[in-house]
Amino acid sequence: MTANKSDRVTRETAATRHVGFTVNGQYHEFRVGSGGIEISPTHTLSWTLREVLGLMGTKVSCDSGACGSCTVIMDGKAVLSCKVLTIECDGKTITTIEGLRDPKTGALDPIQQSFIDHTAFQCGYCTPGMIMTAKAFLNENPQPTEEEIKDALSGNFCRCISHYQVIRAVMSVVEKEGEHGR
Repeated sequence: MTANKSDRVTRETAATRHVGFTVNGQYHEFRVGSGGIEISPTHTLSWTLREVLGLMGTKVSCDSGACGSCTVIMDGKAVLSCKVLTIECDGKTITTIEGLRDPKTGALDPIQQSFIDHTAFQCGYCTPGMIMTAKAFLNENPQPTEEEIKDALSGNFCRCISHYQVIRAVMSVVEKEGEHGR
């Protein structure tokens, strides 16, 4: 059976399609296809971040959007990277846990430092997702209540620790930022 002209055009167009986006300040462009050096249309953002870009801070735990471990910030919003296809990221700006550190000084972001100061981690596997969720939330709401923080972090699960340390870490950033003004 021979393919008609429209089938060939569709296959050729799909084979030469590119997707480009910025991760942690660096632009990346990928060819979409099924070859060895191409991004498959079925690859998730979490897969591309980890397996192609080597950004291992984005964790994949449940791979179904239920735990929050894969959270990154896309265009200012916290998103579950295991539920976003890489091809959906064209033109987007993405920040991973690796991108929170100040690029000039190397200093940790205040939310990262607060998690350390308040021992808001145990094994650390889910910590990047919690930090990214908290960061996006605090960017939108710099003076939240404790209840609002709990609500914002309700999609992030940790089996190792109590979430009390996490809440204290986020509240500490809110209090410090309130003292210094935003």
